[in-house]
Amino acid sequence: MTATDSLAGWLGARTDAQLVTLLQLRPDLAVPLPSSMAVLAARAEQRASVLRATEDLNTLEFAILETLAVHGKTRTDRDDPPLTNTQLHVQLSDRAPSAVIDDALERLLARALVWTVDDELHLVPTAAEALPWPIGSATEIPDALTELEVVAALPDLPPAERALLDKLATTGPRGRTRDAAPDTPPERPIQRLLARGLLHRIDDETVELPVTVGQVLRREPVTHPHTLTPPHPHSTKHTPAEVNAVAAGEVGELLRHCAGVLEALGQAPAPALRAGGLGVRELRRIAKQIGVDEPRAGLLVELLASAKLLEKGLPEPPPVFDATDDFWAPTRGVDAWLEAPPARRWAALARAWLDLDRTPWMIGMRDDNDKPLAALSLELRTPHAPRDRRAILDLLAEYPSGTALDPAGIGRVLAWRRPRWRRHFRPQVVERTLAEAAALGVIGRGALGSAARALLHHAATSTADAEAAMEAALPAPVDHVLVQADLTVIAPGPLTTDLQQRIALVADVESAGAATVYRIGETSVRRALDAGLTAAELHGVFARHSRTPIPQALTYLIDDVARRHGQLRAGMAQSFVRSEDPALLAQVLSAPVASALALRAIAPTVAIAHAPLGELLEQLRAAGFAPAGEDSAGTIVDLRPRGARISVRPGAKQPYRPAPPSAEQLESLVTELRAGERAASARSGQSVRPDGTRTNTAATLALLQLAARVRRSVNIGYVDAQGVATQRVVEPLKVGNGQLDALDPVTGAVRHFTLHRIASVALLE
Repeated sequence: MTATDSLAGWLGARTDAQLVTLLQLRPDLAVPLPSSMAVLAARAEQRASVLRATEDLNTLEFAILETLAVHGKTRTDRDDPPLTNTQLHVQLSDRAPSAVIDDALERLLARALVWTVDDELHLVPTAAEALPWPIGSATEIPDALTELEVVAALPDLPPAERALLDKLATTGPRGRTRDAAPDTPPERPIQRLLARGLLHRIDDETVELPVTVGQVLRREPVTHPHTLTPPHPHSTKHTPAEVNAVAAGEVGELLRHCAGVLEALGQAPAPALRAGGLGVRELRRIAKQIGVDEPRAGLLVELLASAKLLEKGLPEPPPVFDATDDFWAPTRGVDAWLEAPPARRWAALARAWLDLDRTPWMIGMRDDNDKPLAALSLELRTPHAPRDRRAILDLLAEYPSGTALDPAGIGRVLAWRRPRWRRHFRPQVVERTLAEAAALGVIGRGALGSAARALLHHAATSTADAEAAMEAALPAPVDHVLVQADLTVIAPGPLTTDLQQRIALVADVESAGAATVYRIGETSVRRALDAGLTAAELHGVFARHSRTPIPQALTYLIDDVARRHGQLRAGMAQSFVRSEDPALLAQVLSAPVASALALRAIAPTVAIAHAPLGELLEQLRAAGFAPAGEDSAGTIVDLRPRGARISVRPGAKQPYRPAPPSAEQLESLVTELRAGERAASARSGQSVRPDGTRTNTAATLALLQLAARVRRSVNIGYVDAQGVATQRVVEPLKVGNGQLDALDPVTGAVRHFTLHRIASVALLE
């Protein structure tokens, strides 16, 4: 037998670069570092490792594995030669191009699932167990029924026959029955299903569910293993400019709604459920407050929580109306996020969604106990969600800009590429994922936007490139509004930051979209005055920024509210009330609200109260007065509540994701593996070995000193302080004082070994 007649010998003949590639594709083989190629080969054949290595194989690669497995089973004599590369091409050439078969075989060789001796192909035995379908499905003639025929036949089945098919679809394709024999009465359910082609007969006691029937029953994308070329999904072409414009429009709505959610939870933090999620009633409250439906509100809170803009805990200030221990409230990072440019805010949300290991589209669905799944609950966690989400988007990215693919076609392509993930690409999953992508502005008209394409790249500048692309797609901010005679203000596009803040103070949003409509009223004007703006400043805002004449009604409204605003002043006593008009203060003291606030006059123009300032202002306004808050200098100050915030520790709740070893680390591992292999092969050479339990110390010293003088590498057997024996290849530098100083050829460092722990020494050729 030659050195390459085994998997270990074949691995030993591979180049260092090929071994590094193997460890990159199958990192579990390197932990812990194998001591020899035999150990590496044994690990490569283990079932668990093989199953992991086949996760990413496509239908053609599985077909090659099946072809080799079937040939191995049909070999009548162990002396019969294995299948050759040429014979493999002959069997598959009518279903796949030769170059494609060579590429697929090369990928299997790189994973050490197949190894070669000259032109012969050898299969790792456990690889046949990784097939995602019954063996023979890819090598035999496909099912007689097509997908359309199966779909048409299923609704007409009696309940008993449908139950049999559903059972096989969920538990396994093969089942044992007494009704499979040919002499069974034809009216029996099994015989009826066999006659219609919905079952296949294996023998008198065994039936098998056809692959296509099982895929339809499980609502999976239908691709038959016998088809070795990927399907071509239906596509629709749009201009990239149209796609980017639609995506940018969705981004504007997304950012506005997210700000609304943060404001709603800042003003009234939502009590967390005992299981940790957000209750249906609280989600409904948020949805109603910001004007969206509940599924969208659920997506928004999941996004914000993933981006660390929402968190669960005890907010500051703590709510006083509920005894709940934990609340969902904005984090302290919200203020910086709200002040960031729109493109940067979008990039943070989009990046969080790409890495989100949860499925927000399942909110409201029923669990096994028929209870609705709550937003932010643990039940929504799906570890493979980021991988599946990126697979869908990466497929879109393979097509030219502006190309939209139908969801069913996407599912079929991905099911062909990764048959073991087939159930992850059911039509519902793909459709809901694309709907989330559209809501985030990742896609527009079903096609991937330019910003999302940049974000999907793994380059260090991907986020910056995505922000630049989104900034170019978003409409340029406008610095003007259109004031109407009915006291509405139309913003013909996104306003500049300063103007938007001023308009949001003095007017309420009436309708949003490409053009936002605001409504000005007495309450909104008073809000602006409470924030410290004067009547002159409000007049100036509209005079500078309105492209239409200022209606007289707006001028009168601002002046009228300003004339009454601030005549009554409130401060801290606990709080106080003062007014330059003694009659007005007397009117307040005679009102019922004075008793509730425990107001007491201390001068004709000043009264004090025991209520906090915020409560004082709130109740006076509810009683029909228009007080304004002031500081110690008498200047009107903005006393509106800023909203609750939760402090989050840096790195809190970050999932642990170990980084894969770098190429340099793997190269070092391969070098050490080679050294171990050399050491193993040299154990039969010149060596000093122990007699009984101890090494001949004098002979050991003599051999080590000789190796140090002539600069020869040695293989030493060393037992460390924990009693673990290892073999090491080193180059002795100095021997003395009970210690060996030697150069480690792998790391280049000088290592120190205690002489009495050296169990064996062998000179290397």
